[in-house]
Amino acid sequence: MDFHCLGTAGYHPNRSRHTSCYCVPQCGLVLDAGTGLFRLTELIETDHLDILISHAHLDHIAGLTFLLDVLHCRSVAGRPVDQVRVFGEAAKLDAIQTHLFADLIFPAPLDVQWVTIDDTPEFSAAGATVSWRRQPHPGGSVAYRLDWPAVASCQAKRLVYATDTSGLTDPQDITWFGGDADTAGGIAANAGSGAAASVPDLMVHECYFRDTHRQWAEKTGHSWTSRIAELAALIRPQRLLLTHINPLDESVDPVDSENIRKTFYGELMIAQDGLKVSF
Repeated sequence: MDFHCLGTAGYHPNRSRHTSCYCVPQCGLVLDAGTGLFRLTELIETDHLDILISHAHLDHIAGLTFLLDVLHCRSVAGRPVDQVRVFGEAAKLDAIQTHLFADLIFPAPLDVQWVTIDDTPEFSAAGATVSWRRQPHPGGSVAYRLDWPAVASCQAKRLVYATDTSGLTDPQDITWFGGDADTAGGIAANAGSGAAASVPDLMVHECYFRDTHRQWAEKTGHSWTSRIAELAALIRPQRLLLTHINPLDESVDPVDSENIRKTFYGELMIAQDGLKVSF
């Protein structure tokens, strides 16, 4: 499957990045709906879309209003999307409908189904079994774990998406992601690892700040380089994609990724708008 980065910045867009939005076109999956969602139109391969919302901050939901154009363009092209479902916690979905889609802000109704996840620790979406876990972040956010079964010649796949969080590091959290809760640092075990069936094929995790701004990260509920190095060494995903990048840092390596590579030997990438990752 192919994971497309439509928006990879946190907080606000900059000259090269829109805000959080990702998709896996083969199964109609969209993760968050920031301003990058306008890029979705040409990538859609299904007659349905399942949009998983991590939380209701504007950089993750503003693009829901862009669905009006996305769906219109698909219909005009003769390739309509017949069903759109938006998943998230009840309070977050209620805030989106009440405020973002208030008549005085966005007076055009959208034909979508709002699906609350609060009472369902697991549910089906985009052909996968989806689990979720609450994360530390102002107002709260959730991480998603998607498991696709093996089909024909395709192996089972696991995708983990965790953004807007200071990081889940408790043993039960590490196990939930698919890592080894008993591994302390995992440096020796990490080399050539990734064979365990539960290990994420692709882990998408935010890394908003460098270590020099750890104080700001902790204050605002975001991750920093050393925290990601710790998580990567414990979870040992086959591929690690760092995203939700600080829009004020437009350097080639805005997260000092070499410090993560000291303890993580899997494939490490920094997300860019337009990047496609196969997993």
